Amino acid sequence: MPTRKKQSNLLSGHNHDHVYHLRHKICVSGAAETGHCTKGTLEKAEELGAEIARRGHILVTGATIGVPYFAAKGAKEAGGIVIGLSPASSKMAHVKTYHLPLDYHDVIVYTGFDYSGRNLLLTRAADAVITICGRTGTLNEFTIAFEDHKPIGVLEGTGGTADMIRGILENAHRGLGTVVFDDEPSRLLDKVEKLIKEEETKNGVKGKIV
Repeated sequence: MPTRKKQSNLLSGHNHDHVYHLRHKICVSGAAETGHCTKGTLEKAEELGAEIARRGHILVTGATIGVPYFAAKGAKEAGGIVIGLSPASSKMAHVKTYHLPLDYHDVIVYTGFDYSGRNLLLTRAADAVITICGRTGTLNEFTIAFEDHKPIGVLEGTGGTADMIRGILENAHRGLGTVVFDDEPSRLLDKVEKLIKEEETKNGVKGKIV
C-alpha cells in the first residue's frame, strides 16, 4: 500500500525516480478533397507527419482523407502515434456513412457530432494546429484555434485556405495572434514548437519539447 507521500507523487505525475512529461499533441488540419491544392501538397503533409513523429509528438487528425490522411501515413511510417477524431458516432458510420478510412491511426474517437462539432473537439484536443491547404472546414478549424489562442502554423504555398489566411488576418484587423507561417514543413514545425514552449512558459506549465 503506497504511503500518503507516494500517493501524492503518483497523482502529481512525479516521483523521486522519474519525471513524466506529457507529449505534445499537434493537429494537422487540411483539405480532404485536394484537387485545388498545389502540386506536392500531399507529399509535404506526409513529410510533416513524419517529422512530428520523429520529434516525439502525437499527431491528431480529423480521421479523414486527403491532407490529414497523408500526414497520418507519414507519422505512422515514422513510428509515431496518431489519434483521429471522427465526425461519426460509430465505426460503422465512420466507414459506411461518412466513407472515411481507418488505417494509419492508433485510436479513432467517434464523436457523433458531425463535422462542425468534430472540428471543435479536434482543435481543443490539440496543443497546436498546423494548416495545410484546406477549404471551409479547415478555415473553421483555424478560426476556432485562433479564438482559443492556440499556437498555429500555416504551411503557405499549398493552396486553398492556407494561402488565404495571411490576407484574412490582415483584413480582420485582429493582428496575427499566435500564428506563424512558412513554406517548408520542418521549419514550420520549428516555429510551432517554439510557440508551444513560449505558451507553457507564460502559463507556468512545466513541459519540454522532446
